[in-house]
Amino acid sequence: MSLEGVYDDGNIFAKIIRGEAPSVKVYEDGDVLAFMDVFPQARGHLLVISKTDKARNLLEADPAALAKVVAITQKLTRAVTAALKPDGVIVSQFNGAPAGQTVYHLHFHIIPRWEGTPLGRHAEGMADVEELTALAAQISAKLDA
Repeated sequence: MSLEGVYDDGNIFAKIIRGEAPSVKVYEDGDVLAFMDVFPQARGHLLVISKTDKARNLLEADPAALAKVVAITQKLTRAVTAALKPDGVIVSQFNGAPAGQTVYHLHFHIIPRWEGTPLGRHAEGMADVEELTALAAQISAKLDA
């Protein structure tokens, strides 16, 4: 998919926002939602999205909505590092299919990394929901710490 196009209200993230598809939530307010990636590249991999902006990518994002998402992404990255004690953390965002984007709703990935543990391939295998729920609880507990 190119960088230009029309937002699809049927994408999986739009369905999650509307409550039509399940997710393991880590954080939610009126503007931003964060949830565990069901196809994680590492333990604790989560996604952060705007609930209000129908931007498919960074180029289309409303600056005010983007600022809220980035602020929460930073807050969640701190919570992930406090909860899971990784050696490093990847914060990434893709724009267009050639860049690796597969869901056309602007989103940020937070991926904890540990020395000696290889990064998994996205969509290689679906995670166990109970494990995701436990990880979400660990991370959420560190949001106000």
